[in-house]
Amino acid sequence: MSIVKEIRCSNCGAPIEFEPGEIIATCKYCGYTVVIETGKAFVFEHSMLLNEYDPAQAEEAVRDWMSSGFMKPRGLAKSEILEKELVYLPFWIIEVKASTKYKGIFERITPPVVKEGKIEKRYNWLVLARRATEFPTREYDVPLEGKIPYDFRKIEKFAKVLNSEIDQAEALDKAKQEIEEFHKFLIKQDVDRIIEAHTEFEIGKAVYLHAPIWFVKYKYKNERFQIIMDGSTGMIIKGDIPPVDFGPF
Repeated sequence: MSIVKEIRCSNCGAPIEFEPGEIIATCKYCGYTVVIETGKAFVFEHSMLLNEYDPAQAEEAVRDWMSSGFMKPRGLAKSEILEKELVYLPFWIIEVKASTKYKGIFERITPPVVKEGKIEKRYNWLVLARRATEFPTREYDVPLEGKIPYDFRKIEKFAKVLNSEIDQAEALDKAKQEIEEFHKFLIKQDVDRIIEAHTEFEIGKAVYLHAPIWFVKYKYKNERFQIIMDGSTGMIIKGDIPPVDFGPF
């Protein structure tokens, strides 16, 4: 098991607990955010999204999702809910303008032709600030219009708040790598074989944000599944769907 360490909050003096590997921590007593390695105050924007669902409402939203749409097995909405956990996950949101010039070969005609092009896009690129946690960041459309300055008083007592294990520099490097891979995917819509591709970045501000995410586990026909829901909007970010069974429930 991990050994919990702590430092004293330089704002209120209360202990700030953190796990090995965590880089940025927030005091649960006053909301002050510090860089663990230096003990210095956090100098970037620290925001949060408000959770709008209590456990009963979260379950209701999940059952509504279960009972709607296609390709879901009959009786899914009657599944047993095993666990409902609200976690405030830390994210870095990197404002980026990315421009990729490329050259490739279009082989779907004879003879093949060489094509050149450019992809230019602006992003608020989302990077999960945890190393071992699997989360579908590309499926999560963060409702940034609802963000407010981080306020520890608005965190539910039953919720879990995770600290960041990634600093801004590492988040930026990760965002660049992911954008390059995404642009290669877009290039492959235009050419069949990429000869060369070069991406230039214009970096804007970085926001450190905690978002309320509901992790709901349920059981259907003795198998366990998970649903991930945005607590600020009720949107299902990702939901496991059992195979369709046309037999009796």
